[in-house]
Amino acid sequence: MRLDIFLRNAGIIPRRSRAKEACEEGLVAIDGTVAKPSAEVRPGQKLRVELNMQVREYEILDLPRVPVAKKQRENYAELLSHSRVDIDEW
Repeated sequence: MRLDIFLRNAGIIPRRSRAKEACEEGLVAIDGTVAKPSAEVRPGQKLRVELNMQVREYEILDLPRVPVAKKQRENYAELLSHSRVDIDEW
């Protein structure tokens, strides 16, 4: 599954167009490597997403074929860490 579609379907980034932009801007990494929107993802990989002065790291658990409800999101991506970027570091 494409990275931008996974980000949208798993609810990490609500719109595919924004997910694509984030990838193109170098704000999304798979297993430590900056990834293009077309990169293929699979369960077990680690994602790092930097948006809105926040850094979140996830582990991919499963691949949702369609956008999932909020209550089901934890079945597809586990949040491993969450931190805010200090304005001085930005």
